[in-house]
Amino acid sequence: MSRRKRRSQLDTIDEINMTPLMDLTFLLLIIFMIATPLLEYSIDVSPPKMNADKIEDKKSETVNLLANGQINYRGQIVSRDNLFKILKNLKETSPGTMLFLRADGDIAYRKVIALMKEIKNSGFSNISLITASESK
Repeated sequence: MSRRKRRSQLDTIDEINMTPLMDLTFLLLIIFMIATPLLEYSIDVSPPKMNADKIEDKKSETVNLLANGQINYRGQIVSRDNLFKILKNLKETSPGTMLFLRADGDIAYRKVIALMKEIKNSGFSNISLITASESK
């Protein structure tokens, strides 16, 4: 006569059911895959207040980026290549010159950044952006 072991409610469970754990893992993975790109583009950026003091005009030059994408330097329209040559020469002859960039408010941000990159390649590492003061 063989003895049969019957399981009672008091016996411990010696196995872990992995199915709910795997379901939870995949659910969290999907949530993070969807949420991570959204976090990258939803950064709240508050621009600084535009009430800076008047800048002393020691040795400074201003480059203007017009609404139509043209570059104005010292009252003349110049191409990007000519601006690069002019600024490189200016940096070599007068290294202490401060450079300001004034861009039209309606121009795309990527165009301003592209011009700043070209100015940086000409040798100027510190470029200041000129903004208009807000009326109170």
